[in-house]
Amino acid sequence: MSLKGKHIVLGISGGIAAYKSAYLLRLLIKKGAEVQVVITPNGKEFITPATLAALSGKPVVSEFFAANTGEWHSHVDLGLWADLMIIAPATASTIGKMANGIADNMLITTYLSAKEQVMVAPAMDLDMWAHPSTQRNVATLRADGVIIVEPQSGFLASGLTGKGRMEEPEVIVLAAEKYFADRDRAQDLQGRRVLISAGPTYENIDPVRFIGNYSSGKMGFAIAEACAARGAEVTMVAGPVDKRLTLPEGVRRIDVTSAREMAEVMRLEFADADVAILAAAVADYAPAEYSEHKIKREEKGDMILHLVKNPDIAATLGQCKGNRVLVGFALETDNEASNACRKMERKNLDMIVLNSLRDAGAGMMTDTNKVTIIRRDGSENVYPLKDKRAVADDIIDEFITLLPAESE
Repeated sequence: MSLKGKHIVLGISGGIAAYKSAYLLRLLIKKGAEVQVVITPNGKEFITPATLAALSGKPVVSEFFAANTGEWHSHVDLGLWADLMIIAPATASTIGKMANGIADNMLITTYLSAKEQVMVAPAMDLDMWAHPSTQRNVATLRADGVIIVEPQSGFLASGLTGKGRMEEPEVIVLAAEKYFADRDRAQDLQGRRVLISAGPTYENIDPVRFIGNYSSGKMGFAIAEACAARGAEVTMVAGPVDKRLTLPEGVRRIDVTSAREMAEVMRLEFADADVAILAAAVADYAPAEYSEHKIKREEKGDMILHLVKNPDIAATLGQCKGNRVLVGFALETDNEASNACRKMERKNLDMIVLNSLRDAGAGMMTDTNKVTIIRRDGSENVYPLKDKRAVADDIIDEFITLLPAESE
């Protein structure tokens, strides 16, 4: 991913890890970012401003006034200019000053003036990192929305303790890329109308018995949450899902019970949608007859149900989809990819999300999923096991490229 056109302030404080900042700066420049270095007076004891200026192509800012010209360095202007501020290394002293608003150097005043995201890579010895004062200050920064980038494992491959150690420059750059990717896609469904089905359907036999399946509705609800977070106008058609499942404010919800009810609602709502995501596990069959009264065991003896086919919602929408995008799901147990592709072709879907009951942690009644997304053009992307909310964003990232321009 590129950081082209991004304005980044790189703050460097006085720690031994400052030597890594030169490499971090080089990586940011290589990714296309425009970088302004701001260094503390102590930071200059560990790395020379001349080295940093040569890498960035900009004079390094350290004092409030330029030493040669007396020119005022405006921390306010820097804060307005930056799309992201990265402080690496961030010593215990710098973190403490940030948390408590002690603006006694150019780096801290720039931080206090920053209008965009701030990212911090702590660097200190283990005892300083573990001290309650440091942890309290780090917690304050997190509460203020600062991203803390640190090694996640307690130990490195070398056997040395990782906590308190500055994260590697490559990982910091990845964190910056992720931040911009998340920010840039935050409203990429603005103005789009998304129709989603979720959960099982119940096909009633009598007032107390039904034919159903194990679908929890979690995947469909996660997709609804993700679409709403990215600016879409969302309509959810939900089967009888767990009552604990909730939707974000603003998402319109229509509750149904049977496949026939879901088919009718989906047909009507599809007319106004830009994309329909068919995440519901719709029963293929329903009892041919419904008993108004509870069927007594002693009255029936052995019970034989005559089943009839339910409407095929995906195929019905596929016949009238026009330039709308239609996303289906396939839960398979064998010949997964070939079965999913046949379903996609047969029902005129634009893409299909495949998962297999043979994958642990995937499918129904789980909080995670492992999917393969296949498109009509034959392209296929395999994703690892993830939380269903993360899977939802992967699904959106795939289908959003299929949406026609809004003017079309």
